[in-house]
Amino acid sequence: MKNHTKTILATALALAAAFGASAAQAATPDTGIYAGDWLVRLRAISIMPQVGTSGTLSTLKTDVNNAIVPELDFTYMVTNNIGAELILGTSRHQVTSSIGALGGVGVLPPTLLLQYHFNNAGVFRPYVGAGINYTLFYNNGLHAGGQQVSIDNHSFGPALQFGVDYQVAKHVFVNADIKKIWMRTGASLNGQSIGTLYIDPIIVGIGVGMKF
Repeated sequence: MKNHTKTILATALALAAAFGASAAQAATPDTGIYAGDWLVRLRAISIMPQVGTSGTLSTLKTDVNNAIVPELDFTYMVTNNIGAELILGTSRHQVTSSIGALGGVGVLPPTLLLQYHFNNAGVFRPYVGAGINYTLFYNNGLHAGGQQVSIDNHSFGPALQFGVDYQVAKHVFVNADIKKIWMRTGASLNGQSIGTLYIDPIIVGIGVGMKF
């Protein structure tokens, strides 16, 4: 009888412990990120070109204005800490010079980054990233002295990133992010090179995201 009583008590204690652990787990939302998770973010970004020029563009003191636009990105967690992020966005910039406005040009720079996420199981998760961007310059409206300024349509360059996600619900987080992207285009007038325009923006963004 005593052995049966001990067995029953032991079983009851085991069940109680298991139930308690399950209840505690249910009461604590899964705020971490893990291998196989998708993170989708929508940010408002400020694009701040760090302009450099060469040739005639330097003589003309060519500059590029800032822009504020939306940005969408997708991150796939390869492991608990390593993710791959694709950033999508486009902007239009006005180019100025000492002889006046030169017009506008569209910039489409999809960027692919490999990231390392710190504190993946926590609610406050900093990350760093490095990768490459391909920039497409389109809808070129640049001109000087009434003549069309031709530009190179494509550019490849490196990209660096630092950001942080802060979980506010089980599947929702807020995000702040800063990137440095290197991009450039060569310009010519009447078939003659007038130099290279280095845009190389710093991009600061803030937004929201969801984990899937």
